[in-house]
Amino acid sequence: MQQTIDYVKERKAFGQTVWDFQNTRFKLADIQTQAIAVRLMIDHYLGEHMRRRLTLEESAVAKLFATEALGRALDEMVQLHGGYGYMLEYPEARAFVDARVNRIYGGTSEVMRELISRAL
Repeated sequence: MQQTIDYVKERKAFGQTVWDFQNTRFKLADIQTQAIAVRLMIDHYLGEHMRRRLTLEESAVAKLFATEALGRALDEMVQLHGGYGYMLEYPEARAFVDARVNRIYGGTSEVMRELISRAL
């Protein structure tokens, strides 16, 4: 996140920094909000786990929400880096590629949805 903020504050487009565009700031605000939501959820469920009260459905909710939020956030940050965000020499591109597996191992997002739906 910080690398993206630093980048958009330096990168110029159409005579101003990318940071100067309201859309950029709003996208980063949304990413920050999602990151806080993920942290709060995970902290809550870790507490439940430590008290031996975490259910299978709750753990599926946490994994699904956190990994999907990470994917969306990294996709937005790659977009904010433009072409550089797609080049593996840059940390954002590597993070994007590396994070994709989180929605697969430990149970795919579809498996998490199935586990959650069984409890509905």
